[in-house]
Amino acid sequence: MRPIQARISIGALAHNLRVARRHAGTARVFAVVKANAYGHGLSRARRAFAAADGFAVLTLEEAANLRLMGIEQPILLLEGFFAADEVASCAELDLWPVLHHAAQLDWLERSPPARPLSVFLKFDSGMHRLGFPLDTHRDVVPRVRQMPGVASVTLMTHFAQADEAAGTDWQLQPFLAQLADYRLPWSSANSAALLRYPDTCGDWVRPGIMLYGASPFAEVSAAALDLRPAMQLTSELISVRAIRVGEGVGYGQLFRAERDMRVGVVACGYADGYPRHAPTGTPVAVNGRHTRTLGRVSMDMLCVDLSEFPEAVPGSPVELWGETVPVDAVAAAARTTSYELLCALAARVPVEEID
Repeated sequence: MRPIQARISIGALAHNLRVARRHAGTARVFAVVKANAYGHGLSRARRAFAAADGFAVLTLEEAANLRLMGIEQPILLLEGFFAADEVASCAELDLWPVLHHAAQLDWLERSPPARPLSVFLKFDSGMHRLGFPLDTHRDVVPRVRQMPGVASVTLMTHFAQADEAAGTDWQLQPFLAQLADYRLPWSSANSAALLRYPDTCGDWVRPGIMLYGASPFAEVSAAALDLRPAMQLTSELISVRAIRVGEGVGYGQLFRAERDMRVGVVACGYADGYPRHAPTGTPVAVNGRHTRTLGRVSMDMLCVDLSEFPEAVPGSPVELWGETVPVDAVAAAARTTSYELLCALAARVPVEEID
């Protein structure tokens, strides 16, 4: 059997939820489990996050699966319904849809569900992605509150730079100021805002990446935030060879040896979810010690530097990311984010669940 494997820690997931709760204060917590719980498995996340006040998903299918698994907490549908016929499905599954554009209001108005919905009304406070413009609130909020198909309204926005120096005030303050008179509950905090800006917590927070043990900040490690990695991606060396100074490694010969050295080949490639664009120098661990990748990542293999590992042989263990090599460090080297790496774990990689 090919030696690559992912291990998912239920205990680490549950720990990270407790960290989110600690930062949330009195706010209630939606555990964001979209994209197959960021690659960790919806069923595992459902069990690990059983203490969450609610769950947030992207699709009706994800929501329906959670209900089939026995979830009774509120389920937030982050992009709402995509067609008029999905309004009834939201009512049947008792979902809380996010309303963010005029067509959704029309569908809800024309076909009110048998069971009125609790809705989140999203306003664009500066990200310019989804949401009604803030200056339309006098038309939008009263209209939604008067709909027979609406049971309750929570106001919502999303931050563009909570993980950067610009912070959240430039969005949060106009959002709160313009909508204050409605005296409605509100939700704004993602992982970065929850960890850094307690004034963004409102009534509901929506942590995502932090629940899976990765940091939302480029300059702060997950460990410094008391977050534990929930996914460990491991494999083994399947070949070890000596190369001479000037010889190249892999497709395109992008790496050429500056001295005689030992090179190991690892059973992991971009078809497993490892980033093809990860350059020479991306961190990896062999026998529990740090080393680096060499050359271009192939579909099923990548090469590592064994110059300081005379004991390494085929079968020696390799960690691609996890406890020794933070996924954030791999993401930084590959100029991407831990979100992408975790979500990209391929279906062909066997997954072992651990406590």
